[in-house]
Amino acid sequence: MDIVYQRGQATAAEVMEQLPDPPSYSAVRAMLRLLEEKGYLRHEQDGPRYLFKPTLAREKARKSALKQMLQTFFDGSTEQAVAALLDMSRSKLSEDELERLSQLIEDARKEGR
Repeated sequence: MDIVYQRGQATAAEVMEQLPDPPSYSAVRAMLRLLEEKGYLRHEQDGPRYLFKPTLAREKARKSALKQMLQTFFDGSTEQAVAALLDMSRSKLSEDELERLSQLIEDARKEGR
């Protein structure tokens, strides 16, 4: 999906050439078909090739995937997910990033009142 979003559209061959350790061409085609069946991609015929395009804007897909991940791995708990992310990147966050996160938390507090 990331490759299709980056390019805007892609054939199976284009996806395959962008993968660092690609599986077979038929495996890439199968995955693209599966993503199409699930409604994440659609295709258009371009001569003998299929051009795959995302069905959702990247931001909307991101929110949907995050919601699913939150439910699957964190029992729907935003707090647990944020705690895990902070634990993973504690040493990598700059003061500016920490300040922005603090501001987002403060904004969420205000909205909840």
